[in-house]
Amino acid sequence: MKFQIDGTSSPHPTTIDFDTSFDQAARKALHIQGLVPPAVEGFSKQERRCMEQINLKSTAIDKYSYLSNLRNTNAGLFYRLLIDHMKELTPYVYTPTVGEACLKWSHIYTNPEGLYLSYTDKGNLRDVIANWPQDMVEIAVVTDGSRILGLGDLGVNGMGIPVGKLALYVGCAGIHPERTLPITLDFGTNNEEFLKDDLYMGARHKRVPEEEQKEFLDEMMTALTDRWRNIVIQFEDFKSPFWSLERYRNTYTVFNDDIQGTGAVILGGLISAFKRSSTPLKDHKLVFMGAGSAATGVAEQICGLFIRNGIPEAEAKKMFWLVDSRGMVTMDRGDQLQEHKIYFARDDNDGLQLASLQEVVEYVQPTALIGLCTIGGVFTETIVRKMAELNSEPIIFPLSNPSVKSECTYEQAMKWTDNRVIFASGSPFPSVTVDGVERNPGQGNNMYVFPGIGLGTILCQAAHVTDSMIYASAAGLAASLNEEEIARGDLYPELRRVREVSVVVAREVIRAAQKEGVDRHKMLQFLSDKELDEFIVSRMYDPKIIELPSRSVSRGGSPSRENSPPGSRGRSQL
Repeated sequence: MKFQIDGTSSPHPTTIDFDTSFDQAARKALHIQGLVPPAVEGFSKQERRCMEQINLKSTAIDKYSYLSNLRNTNAGLFYRLLIDHMKELTPYVYTPTVGEACLKWSHIYTNPEGLYLSYTDKGNLRDVIANWPQDMVEIAVVTDGSRILGLGDLGVNGMGIPVGKLALYVGCAGIHPERTLPITLDFGTNNEEFLKDDLYMGARHKRVPEEEQKEFLDEMMTALTDRWRNIVIQFEDFKSPFWSLERYRNTYTVFNDDIQGTGAVILGGLISAFKRSSTPLKDHKLVFMGAGSAATGVAEQICGLFIRNGIPEAEAKKMFWLVDSRGMVTMDRGDQLQEHKIYFARDDNDGLQLASLQEVVEYVQPTALIGLCTIGGVFTETIVRKMAELNSEPIIFPLSNPSVKSECTYEQAMKWTDNRVIFASGSPFPSVTVDGVERNPGQGNNMYVFPGIGLGTILCQAAHVTDSMIYASAAGLAASLNEEEIARGDLYPELRRVREVSVVVAREVIRAAQKEGVDRHKMLQFLSDKELDEFIVSRMYDPKIIELPSRSVSRGGSPSRENSPPGSRGRSQL
């Protein structure tokens, strides 16, 4: 449906219709003959033009802005480009460039792109949500902008996060772009720089108290699910993420990617790392630099792996040592521990208090070192060399984003371990050549799991997202490595295969939902794994196919009378 400003139906084409790949039949049906240049172009030619323009941009933020404009004016072309250039373009669609985009959001703003829910809308959220023009929404990503990446409180400037995240849901898992909803909650901001910025587009007051935020979120959750009964809601970049997850996880279909998605993707990489390691699973000792919500969420996921492999819970949680700004996290340290730190706080330290990561590594002698502290370079040469001294295959995961906040680089880890490191990072790092062979670092990017979690949850119409479904996503990720990747010692699949990976992850998520009885699309239970995979693929949005009033049209080709499968349209029916 097309809309004029007054909201009435219009026969006139919108900007998204002006695609040079439409053939003459499509142009006639869309009433755009003469409104675009005469040449009918295949995607390869469109792609060359787009990549040429991207490569002419001298800065990452300029490339981000170009891609954002392309997504808003020609979604089909944008997603074709993203799918075929996933590795090259993802850094400009999401991390790390989205961080800079959020910092500058109020200055580079051109289109609304999502739904802004202001605290002043409290009591009226149902009417505000009703303004969203799409009648069918399958997934929403919600942030309150309070903890954007490692950048802190960015207020409404955090909108870049749900926008970018949902672009990856579309590109990586084939969720239809018109069925996605980015939401930013404006509770105010404690960022003094933004409050003084004349161009800042959010409310100019300090953040409202958490209790008032809870009342607001209660109203929002009710309004969203009243309008879209089966909507999946993902929380993202909340400073205090645990309470919202615990508050809603048993009532709505929700998950938190910072806690659960991060944990799952790292767990998936660690499953592969543990297989490469000569250390028996029960003998691993893990030191975490960082004890925030993301770190403890990751630790809980890994602990679940140990428990599922027969290690009693009491023993499994003792395989972890957490380090924060005050040193090793212990029950008798003398400070008031935040609730999320208590589960892994040591009570067997006999009064010993260690103040630094180096002291903890010397004391614990870990097999794995995991960083989620956003302190760049904290994995020093001394610490990494100690890990190499202790282990024939030291497992080192510096996971903080962006790259300047990474605990160490791949090159450093390779050099300081004599090229023996089993490595995965949160940010992308260049390859390292060893004896003439190019060695590529693993990157524990959440985009390996959250798109598949969302897709599987949508397709089986899960009532809730359970811990077993999150665990299944990690197991699916590890199982998606092909023979070539395993032979190379890769911890993660090649990023160009992410849509294939999402199919495996979605299938395992669906199977886990079925085992727990939270699936509402019961017919999927009767499909074999092969049939389920085929069903998943058939429901994935394919931007190379559009549907016109009475036929499907391949981009850059002749009209086809074959009907495309549900969910695979490049645009909604005209």
